[in-house]
Amino acid sequence: MESIYDWEWFIRQFEGMSKIDLTAYKRPQMERRINSFMRSSHAADYKEFIALIQKDKVLYRKFIEHLTINVSEFFRNPVHWEVLEKEIFPVLLKQRTPLKIWSAGCSTGEEAYSLAMLCKEKIPGKTDKILASDLDQDVLERAQIGLYSAKAAQTLPPYYLERYMQKDGEYYRVAEDIKKMVRFEKQDLLKDPFGRDYDLILCRNVVIYFTEETKFKLYRKFVDALRPGGVLFIGSTEQIFQAKEIGFTSLATFFYQKSAV
Repeated sequence: MESIYDWEWFIRQFEGMSKIDLTAYKRPQMERRINSFMRSSHAADYKEFIALIQKDKVLYRKFIEHLTINVSEFFRNPVHWEVLEKEIFPVLLKQRTPLKIWSAGCSTGEEAYSLAMLCKEKIPGKTDKILASDLDQDVLERAQIGLYSAKAAQTLPPYYLERYMQKDGEYYRVAEDIKKMVRFEKQDLLKDPFGRDYDLILCRNVVIYFTEETKFKLYRKFVDALRPGGVLFIGSTEQIFQAKEIGFTSLATFFYQKSAV
């Protein structure tokens, strides 16, 4: 077992390489993920592993992808998307159009494309181009291509699958009109500055391994990025504690509205 000193050395070295600050994450969970990858790479210890990923860029990128926990699906938790359509969109559209929307931590793009499909179908012409961002360059490249396995595509409602996906051999490709609604961008949520004046931000199932202090700081950044009355949509296992202190009021389960100034 590595000592606390080895761990601290490793996180300093890794941040120097990647600009990713592992102290923002819960150590036990993150250490398990790192150690499992190290074992599969046949590295004896942290020093050997750092030397490996410095030399092998393919291994380094695989490690980044392993670390950033890329799990996504189309219309994940469908009931929550129904709330977005029937309750949240009407509230936001009463205040202004077009809506400025951001999918933060978009992974391989399913969430961002789900959002684009929903907007095109239910509120056509009432949104700007959707921003979708992630820390992992590899998953962003996959998202931009917009090609998904049949298994992934089958999570779409049949109507959306038929209308907005095109069969491409054993895969399904996102229709061009949907792809044009989304702009993908590399971004570190913890370090990079955010845009401003968003109406809706989705950050779902991203903060699960963050420390409570990191979550608090991130939610404060989201508050600053939203316009007054704007809404943050979070994941089904998440809850914002101290919401009022951060600057949010609960609008519906998993939806938090920025308090009016």
